[in-house]
Amino acid sequence: MSRILLKSAAVAFGSVAISLLLTLIVVPAMGFPVSRTIWLTSTVCPLALAWIACASTFWQSDRLKGAHRDLARAHAQLAAAHRRLSEKASRDDMTGMLNRESFFAALDGSRRKSDRGALLIIDADHFKAINDSFGHLTGDDALLLIASAIERGVRSGDVLGRIGGEEFGAFLVGATGAEARRVAERIRREVELIRFRPVDERTVPLTVSIGGITCGEDSNVSELMRAADLRLYEAKHRGRNLSILDRDISEAA
Repeated sequence: MSRILLKSAAVAFGSVAISLLLTLIVVPAMGFPVSRTIWLTSTVCPLALAWIACASTFWQSDRLKGAHRDLARAHAQLAAAHRRLSEKASRDDMTGMLNRESFFAALDGSRRKSDRGALLIIDADHFKAINDSFGHLTGDDALLLIASAIERGVRSGDVLGRIGGEEFGAFLVGATGAEARRVAERIRREVELIRFRPVDERTVPLTVSIGGITCGEDSNVSELMRAADLRLYEAKHRGRNLSILDRDISEAA
């Protein structure tokens, strides 16, 4: 408020100065004497009117600026809340990985940017037995350990998602077949090294089976999923705790 009063005073005194200057020029030019009444009128009227008008204008201007700042702050908070909600909606609540829909959307987006890469489907072995023996809460603990092992096994920039109850997907961006095999084996080994002790000191082994496919130039997401699923089925059929990758679909044909 003091800033508004000071600005209003500056404008008011400026108006008085201009009024007095005009009075000194115009009144004598018209042949009238510059009396006390004229001096008073030339001083008080512009001082009062300009001060009141300017104070009102500056006050309204400050209110508008404050409203604009509040609106900008609210807009920024709303945008941040929207980003948080969008991020939360795209994530699996338990593991924090992308959920199924978001993973496939990210996979499709990555495929559009680059033809190179590999898709891994990772499935926890004998997971139903863990749930049946120890309960679903203990099963969730085991699943979190497996998810952490998968995250340790992939490279920075790879896309991870939980695409089923105990099934995960990993898209290895730009990976060659040899790189994909190394990553798949590293994931398998990281899970195998977990020492899971849900009850007392008895260790319950955790393993995963992995099926994968390197990407062909013309292959779409559905084709990649089917091919990786076939490799996963093969790993399960051959005894589990295996990673099996094939060359890209176009070469396999």
